[in-house]
Amino acid sequence: MTIHLRAAMPRASSVNPEDRTVEAIVSTGAPVQRGGFIERLLLPGADLSRLIGAPVLDAHRNASTRDQLGVVEAAELRPEGLWVRMRFRSNDAAKAVLADIGDGTLRGLSIGYSVAEWEDGREGAQRIRTAKRWTPLEVSIVPVPADAGAHFRNGETTMPETETTVQTRAEMNVEIRGIAQTAGLTREWADAQIDADATPEAARTAAFAAMRQRSAETSTRTTRVEITVDHTDPAVIATRAGEAVYARSHPEHQLSDAARPYAYMTFAELARDSLRRSGVSVSGMAIEATITRALHTTSDFPLILGDAVNRELRGAYNAAPSGIRQVARQTTARDFRAKRKLTLGNAPSLEKVNEGGEFQSGTIDESEEIYRIATYGKIFGISRQAIVNDDLGAFTGIANGLGIAARAFENDFLANMVTSNPEMSDGQGVFHADHGNLTATYAAPNLTSLSVARLAMRKMRGLGGMLIDVTPRFVVVPPELETVAEKVLTEIAATRTDDVNPFGKLTLLVEPRLTDDEQWYVVADPASAQGLEYAYLEGAPGPQIETRAGFEVDGVQIRVRLDFGAGWTDHRAWHRVG
Repeated sequence: MTIHLRAAMPRASSVNPEDRTVEAIVSTGAPVQRGGFIERLLLPGADLSRLIGAPVLDAHRNASTRDQLGVVEAAELRPEGLWVRMRFRSNDAAKAVLADIGDGTLRGLSIGYSVAEWEDGREGAQRIRTAKRWTPLEVSIVPVPADAGAHFRNGETTMPETETTVQTRAEMNVEIRGIAQTAGLTREWADAQIDADATPEAARTAAFAAMRQRSAETSTRTTRVEITVDHTDPAVIATRAGEAVYARSHPEHQLSDAARPYAYMTFAELARDSLRRSGVSVSGMAIEATITRALHTTSDFPLILGDAVNRELRGAYNAAPSGIRQVARQTTARDFRAKRKLTLGNAPSLEKVNEGGEFQSGTIDESEEIYRIATYGKIFGISRQAIVNDDLGAFTGIANGLGIAARAFENDFLANMVTSNPEMSDGQGVFHADHGNLTATYAAPNLTSLSVARLAMRKMRGLGGMLIDVTPRFVVVPPELETVAEKVLTEIAATRTDDVNPFGKLTLLVEPRLTDDEQWYVVADPASAQGLEYAYLEGAPGPQIETRAGFEVDGVQIRVRLDFGAGWTDHRAWHRVG
């Protein structure tokens, strides 16, 4: 069947040379292959607030003003897709591009956008990622568009009423099926439109309405989620590739099977691999350009560098020694407000109740100690030249030093909490005669001085006055007393009862940050008795790493952040001599 229609006569294009404007459909929401998944843009979910006035770029380049060809004057969603009107600049480069668009030798369009909400799903074995809420940020003129349906619009002029154009039903059916495929609609939907003798214009309107309905249903639909391992997840790739970088500078590290595909890859090779996964062509691209592009696009290359630095930093951080840390208890803080530690006294003693008598009320004493965590940090940069030169030392040296510095800061903090003898909630220092945990007269570690300290701890009483029997577990000394303490604590294989060392089960800890060689400490196990305590922000123990492409530094910037604090929660688990 042949259908005769009134139609508009198309011009060569919608280019207006005088106003330097052109109209275009810059996105139809068509699916695009992105590495290991298909990406779809849900057109009704587009936020156009930043598109009007946004730049028109030359192939997404934004390094200088020379890369901007014009601006977007107007934008709206239409049944056929995202429509814009662009005004080009008056310089020669922009005019040349506009002329090429007018004569049809430049046809490709692309958009840059940010995504606020993704919806993940699968169609068979294929992973689908749908951008439910997204914001277009720029429009680019490109040689090869990702969305094949994006095009410059033809202008329209009124044709005489006596003229007609002819389109066969078969041609219309083909166009309707193309509309259905672009909108992500089923073959059954297209067949229903064809059976109803719909025109392509009517089918476009119906497709747009169906897309709006699908978007509304998505917000209330119950979705069954299947948890699988995604080998294209940037976080997974960064972990594996970061391990491979770490292994290059640490040959003793045994690579996991998952990281072996990245073994011995240089920074340039990792950057090239990251760009490929992001859909960026690297054919013929120089090493310097490859690394620069990988640092300033949405590739996972900065994540890989951050993971490698984090491994170096953590290794050095965990290796730094400290004696004080071993006798302090680690906890977490939920926020940066004051951390309050409530200590309850003993329950009151039981009293005899005579026949028919009343039970007497009792009270439990309590005290509260307070400390809080704070944020400490530093930003350092790794230059682009170091990455181009594949300089592993730039990573190992800086990261190793920062790891050692972070642990040293914590250890210094803890040691200062001991040596400064801060006041507790009762107004007395931690080590004070009133607390019964101070031998004021110095004596080197020997059987007598250890016996005095142990006896004082054994007779320690709680808030209610009852004995709590604190058991000594560690002896903490400055380096000057290490040899003396070792001799006293060495457990002798005695043949006679009189030769048995009663302190052989105490553990010696040497803390070089203790500067007074006439002070040392006997401490209970922090797992069984409260004393010195340190805390990290919940979910972030130790130094945390964040990575971004550098602005102040031509390369990559890495920020190290530490949320840490310490304080005394009780004095009874420690005894100081001297």
